[in-house]
Amino acid sequence: MVRNLNHDTFLVIRYVKRRLTVLIDIDGKHEWRDCIDVPGVRLPRGYYFGTSSVTGDLSDNHDIISLKLYQLTVERTPEEEKRDREVYLPVVDNLKLPGMEAPLEPMSGLALFLIVFFSLVAMVFAIVIGVIVYNKWQEQSRKHFY
Repeated sequence: MVRNLNHDTFLVIRYVKRRLTVLIDIDGKHEWRDCIDVPGVRLPRGYYFGTSSVTGDLSDNHDIISLKLYQLTVERTPEEEKRDREVYLPVVDNLKLPGMEAPLEPMSGLALFLIVFFSLVAMVFAIVIGVIVYNKWQEQSRKHFY
């Protein structure tokens, strides 16, 4: 949506009171449109912003003209201040992030026994069928009537 335009495009990213909002102006009309609005985002403190124009296999030329960062002063209760200090990983309330799934419970002894038992039965069955097919093939290859 931002390729080959004759005007500048703008992006605003706001993070206020655990709400992440992204606004865009790609029409050159100086009117902001909502792109993303996600409540319940908890970001850790002490990280930095970075910009990149790498787009993968497709190569484009993007110029980042300016980057303005502001720290908003927001009144917080001591409870909110403590809760925000305890965030170590970025988290979104009521949203599962990729790679953050709960670990699987280990299998019970009975389930493991049944899996191993039926796997062995299937292998023995496959070997018996293979031997029968091989013997039939050998028998057929010896019978040549000229």
